[in-house]
Amino acid sequence: MRKTLALVSLSLGISFVNPVFSGLAQVPIPINIPPLPLPPTNSTEPLPPPELLPPLKLVTLGTDCKPIHQCLGWDEQLWSGKSKRGDRKAMLASIDNSLRYLTTEKARAAYQNYPISEITLARVRRSLLRFRELVVSSKSPAQLQAAVRQEFNFYQSVGNDGNGSVKFTAYYEPVYTASRVRNSVYKYPLYRLPPNIVTWVKPHPKRIDLEGKDGLLGDKSELHGLELFWFRDRLDAYLVHIQGSAQLRLTNGKRTSVGYAGGTDYPWTSIGKELAKDGKLPLQGLTMPTLIKYFRQNPKEMNSYLPRWERFVFFKETGGTPATGSIGVPVTPERSIATDKSLMPPGALAIINNSFPYSAGKGILVKRRVSRFVLDQDTGSAIKGPGRVDYFMGTGKLAGDRAGITGGNGTLYYLLLKE
Repeated sequence: MRKTLALVSLSLGISFVNPVFSGLAQVPIPINIPPLPLPPTNSTEPLPPPELLPPLKLVTLGTDCKPIHQCLGWDEQLWSGKSKRGDRKAMLASIDNSLRYLTTEKARAAYQNYPISEITLARVRRSLLRFRELVVSSKSPAQLQAAVRQEFNFYQSVGNDGNGSVKFTAYYEPVYTASRVRNSVYKYPLYRLPPNIVTWVKPHPKRIDLEGKDGLLGDKSELHGLELFWFRDRLDAYLVHIQGSAQLRLTNGKRTSVGYAGGTDYPWTSIGKELAKDGKLPLQGLTMPTLIKYFRQNPKEMNSYLPRWERFVFFKETGGTPATGSIGVPVTPERSIATDKSLMPPGALAIINNSFPYSAGKGILVKRRVSRFVLDQDTGSAIKGPGRVDYFMGTGKLAGDRAGITGGNGTLYYLLLKE
């Protein structure tokens, strides 16, 4: 599944990249971790470019972090309180999804040549099983935090600067109204995967070649006959391409869903950055809601800007099933992340540390810096390198509102049982 439009990346798992990292021995680097945000390595030596570093480094956590609720591994969201409902069951389900993935041939192949020798499929699996036990038995965030810090090693992503700085964005699964048949209102299609796409000559046709400048190429498109669903709003259909999946309310009263089936061979292009480059919107503070508002107010501009993302995405009907990540398991709201799967261990347990928006009621979103246990279960066409994480917010409008303003730099750690 996965995701990106502007500075906020809403890209779903729709492509893989395969840079090669050498399996260098990992040397523990002591880090004395104060309240969040966490500092970079203590090294004063110039670092090589991030692309030449191993993607993860073993770090040693300090023991004097105070206040404790601001320290790495404090995740109060697992527990219910007076005004909130905890998501411990969702966390356990997400762990089970990763455990199921780790029994597959796909997982065995992914870990066979993983660039860090001590991160193996067997160790990732043991780590998940033990963490699951801890989630079940722990009575408080402090108890879980203490057990994890005692029993697990922490492997920090080197980030986009070699010092652990990771750019965060978020994605979600939208809910749209669609029709199974074309009419005067519902006229913008999503398409099935062409059965002969493996024989298509490269370079592939571009987006403008397949749907036209206005998205209405229709019978003249070489995709004619592969229409899956029809939308009344061109931007809605385009956003499904970006998100990689959607829940659909059909005009006949039924519900279903679509998921990613394939795509043409073109890189991601940020339409938000294209608008900023042309002086249509300021790059500073550009978010998904701002972008959507601009196109709602200037619909003809879509003819100029939407085709600039040349990649075209194809879909399959998924019958209302949950959004699925690139490793083939459902993604869980606020417990699944997308990373570059050529670098990061698929299905593994991780901790993210960043600021995310939370509802304060009455449509108000307030950002709060948190530490969250997550499972690495997805990837995305715009999610490349060790310094990128896309955080799955869930399904529907609130999830979309939150995802649309998520951003900033944080840190990412993978947790493996000590050996």
